[in-house]
Amino acid sequence: MVTSPFDVNRRSLLLGTAALAGAASAGVAGVGLAAAQDAPSTAEAPTWNRLSLGDFTVTTYLDGMRPGEGPHPIFGMDQPAEAVQDLMEENFLPPSEFVNYFTPTLVDTGSEKILFDTGLGAGARENGLGMLAARLAASGVDPADIDVVVITHMHGDHIGGLMENGAPAFANARYVTTAREYDYWTKEADAERAKGVVANVVPLAEKFTFLSDGGEVVPGITAMAAHGHTPGHTIYNIESGGRRLVLTADTANHYVASLQRPDWEVRFDMDKAAAAASRKEVFGMLAADRVPFIGYHMPFPAIGYVEPHGPGFRFVPVTYQFEV
Repeated sequence: MVTSPFDVNRRSLLLGTAALAGAASAGVAGVGLAAAQDAPSTAEAPTWNRLSLGDFTVTTYLDGMRPGEGPHPIFGMDQPAEAVQDLMEENFLPPSEFVNYFTPTLVDTGSEKILFDTGLGAGARENGLGMLAARLAASGVDPADIDVVVITHMHGDHIGGLMENGAPAFANARYVTTAREYDYWTKEADAERAKGVVANVVPLAEKFTFLSDGGEVVPGITAMAAHGHTPGHTIYNIESGGRRLVLTADTANHYVASLQRPDWEVRFDMDKAAAAASRKEVFGMLAADRVPFIGYHMPFPAIGYVEPHGPGFRFVPVTYQFEV
């Protein structure tokens, strides 16, 4: 098993606990505890998490977190604000504030490194976002070593990191998406909406190949249509050594609102009825098969399970399932 930054934090916590216990046995617990309380913490929250999936290694990266007002009316835009607020409070969440997470994912098959989505990019860094490049480096990954970049869909938070200082951020990669997604953003979308695609995707056009439903990125990684959020929004089934997970991209964008109420409309879903149908189909499958998933906007490290719950599903974050 490859070491995760979570392991470092656990070791630090255990060492700190042991130190306090030692101080107490020496009769100086009060001094030690006061010092611990007064000293500023130097611990950092984990920003990448690595696990094994059969012969594959899967790493999720926190491109950033964006707090804001909501989740209503972004989520449940067809519902009264009170209904959304009540659901948040039922789930121990603030009724009028939420945090959005952005989580690109790297799959290392042993022979190729496949990056799924690229975060917000350099333009968001002054706001603490667009941190994928730094976090790849922190995890020991050189962008030049990325073999394939898969774009699940072309919203700005998924394509913003494709370019860096006017040049491809992943200089040696080939690029994969669906023809429907590419055609919509390059031929049908209005100019304002497509600005990010023109800046970040079009310069790489000659390096793109296109998949359809069931198409293979590399052996063990296959495309699954989950349209609605965008016209060609696509998720990916990942299997190795008898283990499986599904990268669900933006099928669900909030771990409570989108999963517990999959029929609720979401502002960013371009075809809201199709997006709701995809949510119910995809997460119904994951619940029935008890398959873990990685969701781009789930709470970091963005990995969990779902189980049936009322009219929708309940998110169950992973703990040690991939450690044993």
